[in-house]
Amino acid sequence: MKLLLLNPPFLPKYSRSSRSPAVTKSGTIYYPLWLAHATGLLEKRGHEVLLLDVPARGGVIEDYRERIVGFNPDIIVVDTSTPSIESDVACLATLKEWFADRKVGVLVGTHPTALVHETCALSPAVDVIARGEYDWSLAELADRGGIPDGVPGLSWRNNGQIVDNPERAPAENLDELPFVSAVYKKHLVITDYFYAHCRNPVVSIFAGRGCPNRCFYCVYPQVMFGNRYRHRSAAHLVDELAYIERELPEVREVLIDDDNFTADQAFVAEVCQEIIQRSIRIPWTAEVRVNLPYDVMRLMRAAGCRLLVAGFESGDQGVLNAINKNATLEQARRFMQDARKAGLRVHGCFMVGNRGETRATMYATLRFALELDSDTVQFFPLMVYPGTEAYRWASENRYVVARSWREWLTADGMHSCVVKTEWLSPEELVDFCDYARRRFYLRPRYLMRKAFDVILHPGEFSRTAKAGVSLVGHFFRRHR
Repeated sequence: MKLLLLNPPFLPKYSRSSRSPAVTKSGTIYYPLWLAHATGLLEKRGHEVLLLDVPARGGVIEDYRERIVGFNPDIIVVDTSTPSIESDVACLATLKEWFADRKVGVLVGTHPTALVHETCALSPAVDVIARGEYDWSLAELADRGGIPDGVPGLSWRNNGQIVDNPERAPAENLDELPFVSAVYKKHLVITDYFYAHCRNPVVSIFAGRGCPNRCFYCVYPQVMFGNRYRHRSAAHLVDELAYIERELPEVREVLIDDDNFTADQAFVAEVCQEIIQRSIRIPWTAEVRVNLPYDVMRLMRAAGCRLLVAGFESGDQGVLNAINKNATLEQARRFMQDARKAGLRVHGCFMVGNRGETRATMYATLRFALELDSDTVQFFPLMVYPGTEAYRWASENRYVVARSWREWLTADGMHSCVVKTEWLSPEELVDFCDYARRRFYLRPRYLMRKAFDVILHPGEFSRTAKAGVSLVGHFFRRHR
């Protein structure tokens, strides 16, 4: 069958595949990660796929009409997110109107997975929702000629009623998926994508899915992939690194974007040893937790790891405990010391507005970020997404003040906040994040350090300059 897999238009440079979808202040634009994985599996099964990423390429859906109509898909798959859900459903309806014959309209993503029936009620154009980890669900739907009856993981419209098929078991053999980097090479333009903390051009890949930790705000483990880490074989992952090094020579870094790449440290060690044995030279970055020991860091550095992305989240232990972070401030301090000793850079992630947050704990978080003094940081207000414990907490306490999903973002697509507690308003949370970024990045000591950094490491210049220009443009703006 022929399938259109679409990252639909919404706002320019909108990162729908991010864990917290938005137009970012740093200029980061994510790959359509999960659509690309599904594309590879569908093509491997003999189906013909047109993968389009409109936010990265630019324009409106009408700009792609001739190409889409000429392709004439049997199944139209549209990716979604919470802030863009109404726009995404309207886009699906528009696409189906372009054809005289009936097309199967499918939605994928965290929002329709969490709110199946509410999403179907938005438009009769929604024929099918592929819930959760949808690669194999789409492949089986296509194998069966677009007939959803009996396909695990699907919810579908049948004579006006929504039928929820049984859950699909999480995929165990992730080596079955083709290299997502090969999908990027075939279907996308790699220079359309930018990750502020990485050397660009960058390719984003996954070693595995799921996360054993239960942080109450994190959407992918709770809604899409579960709390058990399932990973590819070390050989398969390193085969892809070798493919990227050979077939995509313009790529300057690989981002291993698992929620926690180091959840299985024996696997990490095996990957690193395989990289070293094969003399793979391409630098890479990984998402980790602060319980990562020094000996693993040192092995990662020897295998080409350049930077660790760590979720510190808060400078208050009470808040960390309240959000099920299962980490301590002392672990974070030791993590930073060990990372410096191992020669690894760190991108630190911080949040405000979580359960137990007060003005005092927010400023404790800022002081902690300044104390840790990582290479780069991000400060986000709490974003509560359907299907997460954070959303249930906010809803049950009547903290959610939004009247529509669109209010999850500002008018220009930046992160907003829809949570108002007894102690903090949404405006205070957003403004504090802006203030914290200024305090961190505009320190004379930090600016001097970065100046020396780009002199000593010219490879850091382009990403630092592009991200810096984008950030500075937002430092003194107030988003409402």
